[in-house]
Amino acid sequence: MKIAIQFTLSILVVALLSLRPAKKPVHIYLIGDSTVADYTLDSGYMEKKYPLNGWGQVFQPFFRKDSLAKIKNFINADSVVVLDKARGGRSTRTFFEEGRWAEVLKSLQKGDVVMIQFGHNDAAVDKPERYVNISGYKEYLRLYVTQTREKGGIPVLITPVNRNYPWKDGKLSNVHGEYPNAVKAVAQELNVKLIDLTQLSIDAFTAKGQAYVSSKYFMNFDKGLYPGYPEGQKDNTHFQREGAVAVAQLVFNAMKKL
Repeated sequence: MKIAIQFTLSILVVALLSLRPAKKPVHIYLIGDSTVADYTLDSGYMEKKYPLNGWGQVFQPFFRKDSLAKIKNFINADSVVVLDKARGGRSTRTFFEEGRWAEVLKSLQKGDVVMIQFGHNDAAVDKPERYVNISGYKEYLRLYVTQTREKGGIPVLITPVNRNYPWKDGKLSNVHGEYPNAVKAVAQELNVKLIDLTQLSIDAFTAKGQAYVSSKYFMNFDKGLYPGYPEGQKDNTHFQREGAVAVAQLVFNAMKKL
């Protein structure tokens, strides 16, 4: 009789556990520039832009159920949905002025994460339509952080991923001037979670070596290989898939420590 009661209770407990509502997915919004963007969202991707990849384009597969346990100190959820809102050519200012941030903010819910990586276009002094000086850069980062928090979201500041230059004596150096330090300063000022992707990518690319990352990570290849680039390509800013995955891995690994 006692065994039967215990068995019945066990079945009841299992049944009740199965009826528990699943935790709603946490949305990770990515805002930033071309190095983060998802080019598969553009029409004619395979014909026009392949093999171009932003690291946000390959970020979703890192959030499998078995890998979520590795970031539970930061995100405690049954599932994560990555929403890549980054766009090529955008700086902190133009992303805001074009209404792209307003679109994110409108759908942002409590507990969602906003990962913010700008800097490539902010630093483009020769392109005034996108350029933002250090002071303005900080102001826009503060705006994104503050408004994310007002909606109950969690902001994460990310220093810009490094370009494939300058190299000297087999080592890659920071190409973004004071912009990475500006991100760090805002993170410290507002007590924001920070991923120093500038340094992480410098270290990772240096470890692989210039020849490897130039041909495997970045958009450098001969003519005739891809329809969208009949004359080939020499681009040391944007990634092929292997490079994008490597950078996405750096970001995911850094999330484990947040």
